[in-house]
Amino acid sequence: MYKRGGIWWTCISHNGRKIQKSLETSDKKLAQAIEAKIRIELVEGDYFEKLVGRKKMFKDMMDKFMVEHAPKVSRNMQISYASSLTHLNPFFCESNLLSISPKMVSRYKVLRNSEGAAPASINRELSMLSVAFNVAIKEWEWLKENPVSMVSKEKENNARDRWLTEEEERCLVGNSPEWLREIIIFSLNTGLRQGELISLEWLRVDIAKKTILIDKTKNGEKRTIPLNKNALKVINEMSRVRNIKNGYVFRNRDGGKVNSVSLGVAFRSSLEKAKITNFRFHDLRHCFATHMVQKGIDLYKISKLLGHKDLKMTQRYAHHYPESLRSGVDVLDSDYVFTTVQENVL
Repeated sequence: MYKRGGIWWTCISHNGRKIQKSLETSDKKLAQAIEAKIRIELVEGDYFEKLVGRKKMFKDMMDKFMVEHAPKVSRNMQISYASSLTHLNPFFCESNLLSISPKMVSRYKVLRNSEGAAPASINRELSMLSVAFNVAIKEWEWLKENPVSMVSKEKENNARDRWLTEEEERCLVGNSPEWLREIIIFSLNTGLRQGELISLEWLRVDIAKKTILIDKTKNGEKRTIPLNKNALKVINEMSRVRNIKNGYVFRNRDGGKVNSVSLGVAFRSSLEKAKITNFRFHDLRHCFATHMVQKGIDLYKISKLLGHKDLKMTQRYAHHYPESLRSGVDVLDSDYVFTTVQENVL
């Protein structure tokens, strides 16, 4: 201990960390007692929680998180964070951080389920909450434990069996503005994810080789996609009226990069005009895979085109074309000659 301006201070080193603070008293015996209490809390692991976490509210953590961490992630993730926060805030906003327990997080899940929220939505909200707690623990040293990590996720059923018929495809394309029509046709013929589509640059398009390079993928692995006549027609038509030396391939009606939110709004509007229900933009990717399976293309090729790391992701389309299994048994016809039971008896 030492005195500064008549007040006792302490400077303690513990596990590589230095604590230097005023004991806020000029009484030496009281200062010694306060310092002894700090040392006990350090040994028991309670000091840093009491120093920061107990004074912080949920709102403090989320405000700091959105200012310091959110800007570092993708635009789509920032939108997801903002959406999740609209549901998290009403439930947790009045809570002190140390009072947020696994039991409280579980109660939040029950509430969201009662409101009819989809399992995927609940998991996204809990994922954001968990990330915020991890940042508060590792970067800000506000807390010791993440209460969300002890709560199980909701079981999601991501499998969908929805694709467009040829008539629905024509109807959707016919009811879409030109800039969206280009995107829809290209998606149906390449199977690209939405983010891959709107981020595609002319530098990644090779018209001569009839290919595009996707270098920013979900699994982190680059892949080259061959362009069929339909996709190439879209590229050729756009290349006649746009500068293909740089910039994005697909642009909105103002000439800028397509925003995912605006794309979603326009796509839903086109679906309504076409009277198509229970369909999402991502289902265009399912259409691409389903139509290929129905044409008898093997799942390995489809998996490579879709950029699936695990073939199991692609196998969900296998049931769309059971007739393709016939070739597997037909090859046996030429290998054996069987006689009937009746012939054997004779």
